[in-house]
Amino acid sequence: MYGGIVAPTPRDRQARLATFAVFFVQGLTFATLLTQVAALQRKHQLSEGELTLLLLVVPVIAGAGSVLAGTLAARYGSRQMLRAIQPLACVAVALCGFAPNVPLLVGALVLFGIGLGGVDAGMNMQGTAVERRYARPVMTSFHALWSAAAVIGAGWASLAADGLSLGVTFTIAMVPALVISLIASRWLCSPAEEHVETVTETPGRFPWGPILPLCLAMAFLYVGDSSISNFGSVYFEKIMLSEAWLAPWALGAYQATTFLVRVFGDRAVRRFGPAAIVRTGGAVATLGFLAIVAAPNEVVAIAGFALTGVGLSVIAPQSFSAAGRLDPAGTGVAIARVNMFNYVGFIVGAALVGGVADAADLRIAFVAPLVLAAAIIVLARGFARTR
Repeated sequence: MYGGIVAPTPRDRQARLATFAVFFVQGLTFATLLTQVAALQRKHQLSEGELTLLLLVVPVIAGAGSVLAGTLAARYGSRQMLRAIQPLACVAVALCGFAPNVPLLVGALVLFGIGLGGVDAGMNMQGTAVERRYARPVMTSFHALWSAAAVIGAGWASLAADGLSLGVTFTIAMVPALVISLIASRWLCSPAEEHVETVTETPGRFPWGPILPLCLAMAFLYVGDSSISNFGSVYFEKIMLSEAWLAPWALGAYQATTFLVRVFGDRAVRRFGPAAIVRTGGAVATLGFLAIVAAPNEVVAIAGFALTGVGLSVIAPQSFSAAGRLDPAGTGVAIARVNMFNYVGFIVGAALVGGVADAADLRIAFVAPLVLAAAIIVLARGFARTR
């Protein structure tokens, strides 16, 4: 699966720390905006259907941003691309908070979508480059810091819920995020460090067979993830009838357990292998969604979101890591394909869960990600393949 143990050089450690920083900023950016979906809905007086359509803007544009990222990374390297696009995402979040009407909010979400897609692809390209240099699983640790940053974003949203406007709340979080991004981008892997010239295979020629289980698992994961990110706070407000300060902790509980599992995820992968880890994750996530659907009170609901985080936490890093093993030349082709299904899942999740919620009930809508989480158990065998 990996080569022999290689002692990391100072340059390897520098690139790894820089990649940690990029993942941290992305997690903070994402959570700062998504934990305030219910607040944005109230501010702009959106119905459930209107909110669903608005939320679809982000993954649709993010898909275009991911395609743009692949083109830019192939030509200039993902470091240069991240240096330009991640600050754009930070600025876009602040603009979402200050937007006085829906058209301007849509414009800000378009900018955020471009940044989100570009950074998602670029940071995982950097992660696989670092993992290749270390010659052992390290991808889960990057996603762990993403989750830690998301918890910080949820905590900040909770603290600021009753005292600050959305624009000020978003800006306070995004200013340091932007600074960190600009500083870290200087030490990311260069194009020469990302690409491996010694591989003799024709770059970019990948059969879909080995990649398809990774793509489907990624899509099913993000149906669940988007249901929590987009509708978790709304679930607490509309179904649990919770106070405003508690609503952000749907995503907060999910990201907290996601972080805790990911901290030790690389060790678990080394011991049990990626297929076993993904199979177990799918089973635990299924139980988590079952708790959300059946929750009689806020305590059980929070436990369900937390349990779902435990299960889904392992899927994305193992999908990208497996994609990297399918691309020994480091071209980014396999990662780009898998990353596209991130947005397929997010779009399907927003439309499916939002549509069912608008027609029936948000509690019932969470049955859809429950079923798809169970399907990941079957797909897990594909994570053991290397070519």
